[in-house]
Amino acid sequence: MKHIIIGTAGHVDHGKTCLTRALTGVDTDRLKEEQKRGITIEIGFAQLTLPNGQRASIIDVPGHEKFIRNMLVGAAGMDVVLLVIAADEGFMPQTREHLGILSLLGVQNGIIVITKADMVEEEWLEAIQEEAREDVQGTFLAQAPMIAVSSHTGQGLEELKALIVQLVEGAEQRNQDRPFRVPVDRLFSVDGFGTVITGTLLEGSMSLGDEVCVYPSGKKARVRGLQNHDCPTERVEAGMRVAVNLSGVDKADLKRGDTLAKPSSMILSKQMDVQLTMLKDAPYPIKNDTQLHFHHGTRELVCKCVLLGRDTLEAGETGYAQLRFQEEVAVKHTDPFVVRFFSPTVTVGGGRILNADPGRHKRNDPNILAGLAARASGAADRQILQALGDAGDAMLKGGELAKAAGLTEGELEEALPHLLEAGEAVDLGGRYLSHERVDQLWEKAVQLLSAYHKAQPLQPGMNRGEFRGKLLPKAPPAAADALAAYFVEHRGLRLEGPTLALPGFQVVWNSFYTALRDQIVQVYQQAGLSPGNLDELLAGFGKKQEGARQVVQRLLYDGDLIALTPQILVDRAHYETALHALYTLFDQNPQLALPAFRDALGISRKYALAFLEYWDGSGVTRKTGDTRTLLKPKQAG
Repeated sequence: MKHIIIGTAGHVDHGKTCLTRALTGVDTDRLKEEQKRGITIEIGFAQLTLPNGQRASIIDVPGHEKFIRNMLVGAAGMDVVLLVIAADEGFMPQTREHLGILSLLGVQNGIIVITKADMVEEEWLEAIQEEAREDVQGTFLAQAPMIAVSSHTGQGLEELKALIVQLVEGAEQRNQDRPFRVPVDRLFSVDGFGTVITGTLLEGSMSLGDEVCVYPSGKKARVRGLQNHDCPTERVEAGMRVAVNLSGVDKADLKRGDTLAKPSSMILSKQMDVQLTMLKDAPYPIKNDTQLHFHHGTRELVCKCVLLGRDTLEAGETGYAQLRFQEEVAVKHTDPFVVRFFSPTVTVGGGRILNADPGRHKRNDPNILAGLAARASGAADRQILQALGDAGDAMLKGGELAKAAGLTEGELEEALPHLLEAGEAVDLGGRYLSHERVDQLWEKAVQLLSAYHKAQPLQPGMNRGEFRGKLLPKAPPAAADALAAYFVEHRGLRLEGPTLALPGFQVVWNSFYTALRDQIVQVYQQAGLSPGNLDELLAGFGKKQEGARQVVQRLLYDGDLIALTPQILVDRAHYETALHALYTLFDQNPQLALPAFRDALGISRKYALAFLEYWDGSGVTRKTGDTRTLLKPKQAG
């Protein structure tokens, strides 16, 4: 069943509460002060049963300008609005401000309800209706149905219900695939039950036993009980008014303006990039660095507005801005908000959050403005590409990418394959990069490897670990390896064992390196099983020392030299001689002690130990006490 929130809006004393009572039988003015003064101060709630049997929730908001903050709390969850205009007064200042707020919050469906129709002559009523039609031009109510009613006589109420049925049937169901969230508009304690909050479930679904997070504090709780209009239930869905009984938190742990949501589903932000639209009749412009009251969900904060790409935003204009706060606010990408002037406190504009977690920008950076325009387009593919661009080298996983782009995982799964097929995004083992960033990283890889090949001309390539660390120092190794594999497949990068090389790179033994190789090979052939220290050997080459080191590294790579330790290297032929001696000794005795091996080869204890520890490390032998046993038998041939 579709769940819809219907809200009233309009000037004070225009009959919103009376209309709600006439439709539902519920007096939403529950406070003594409201009943005494005859005006709504707090938001009220009632359930409306429509002629087709469907049930909807009505939110009745205050109309007095002093309580506009409370009106904003109620307006945050509306799907359909009843714009109430009293027949004896017509369109008034708060009617206009309420309509502006609803437009900024993205409400798209409504009915213009002319109340107190029994109090005026027919001619006057027609004039008020004509005036109302003119006043809503250019808004989402421009083509909305209009009806005159009387809450006292019942005139027009059944017709109004029929219109509501039509709008409810045409209204879009709120997204139930997203993680649940409920902005808290009331909280209290119930003896024997504990903490209870109420609010409108904006998206997702919530069930008994669910773990919840209280944002922005981060406190965790669990759903002990659920109600919808005083009726207990095991599950609630988006578009329902809910009361949530929580275990694990006290009333003191929450406040109005908090958000109850699925853990890890919200972004805590102290600054956000937004698209900001000024009301056409905004009485004041917004200038750069202006302080504003920021209204989001049921929360109000003061922020500084840093305009991007301009110095002033005038009435009716739309632009980009970064809003900066002194404390954290829990939001999501694409959330609507309203801003009011700091002093005097009047509504001037609002819009959508484009990036809930940006860095600080230069105000006139064309790349930043282009990126915000992509996010503002609302196209899923552009939002994905922009999120990938903002993430830089952080190769986002599917869930991370959906969150960064302000999409559900279902929406991401629908849009992402098109980007991958078109080559605009690249899948690197379940992590994603934009094709543009892949090109940039390839350029960086070419520069890294070119410099390496120049400095190490005898090496087949750069070690993969070194390549990862220099190309993507902050990326997980698996992600960096996936990018390297992509370069191997699509850019011709050459993978040789543990090394990576540029396409076309070849090791060339010129006369300089050939001469050094011959000298080094001769030294190790003559040294036999007792070679000297490597650093001492290299020092003997004087100015040619670096070239000699490169030759040694290449000989090690090719297997012509074996490194028993970083400083003790032996020629391959002598190594094979030592290995043959080892197997001969084990043929004579299953246990081998260091002195026996040393004496058999006629070498010092230092070199004998280097051989044996090398074989221990490579799995040929195993040391037990003072002797060794053979693990890897001699291979035939």
